[in-house]
Amino acid sequence: MKILRNISFGQYIPRDSLIHNLDPRIKILSCLAIIVSLFLITKFSGYLILGNFVLISIIISKVHPKFVFRGLRPILFIILFTLIIHLFMTEGKVIYQLGFLKITQEGLIKGLLISFRLFILILATSLLTLATSPISLTDGIERLLAIFKFIGVPAHEIAMMMTIALRFIPTLLEETEKIMKAQISRGADFESGNIFNRAKNLIPILIPLFVNAFRRADELAIAMEAKCYRGGEGRTHYRELKIKKADILTFTFTVIVTVMVSIMF
Repeated sequence: MKILRNISFGQYIPRDSLIHNLDPRIKILSCLAIIVSLFLITKFSGYLILGNFVLISIIISKVHPKFVFRGLRPILFIILFTLIIHLFMTEGKVIYQLGFLKITQEGLIKGLLISFRLFILILATSLLTLATSPISLTDGIERLLAIFKFIGVPAHEIAMMMTIALRFIPTLLEETEKIMKAQISRGADFESGNIFNRAKNLIPILIPLFVNAFRRADELAIAMEAKCYRGGEGRTHYRELKIKKADILTFTFTVIVTVMVSIMF
């Protein structure tokens, strides 16, 4: 249950900061620029520069770092597992041997590079959701996808589905925690036993969780129909998105940093 409380992805923390006040389209495009550059960088110095850039953005956003780094805890196992796989599975110069297991220099470098890549990727995406409200995120995604309408891409529907999914991640986690507490109070044990017994013990959690998820989906559909929701056709916006000078400067600076880092490193 501690893991569930530590998941911050999908949550929004309101603050009065430069990052929060940016146009959502600029934040999405800037995040995409960082993600693309992460897959082009091949040196530790490049990840160090890009990581510091993301950390400075976190400080500017005025979001407490613990909320951002909280999103790393659930995937620490994946990062460590990825590092270990590359340590022992990559051919190269052997720097340490334990029985038939060999740690290679190339495996260590490659594993650390991919671990840093995942680390910065989670920080950047967590900052995006923490500093952007679900409504603004929906509007930003819809406006960005609108350019593909001529080929039949349902921009509004895609944006709505993505935002609803993000919005209900914390809700489903809270319900999972409540169900687990209720089962524990009835004598359920989720900690002891082997992996198969633990997986079997999750069945009493998954069934009511799925039932609650379908119930919430039905309630949401009824609420949207009651408010005469008919999709994106003819839909107006209470707040129209406008690109400001600060948005242009921020995006330009982000592109310059990511392009330079990708080319140089």
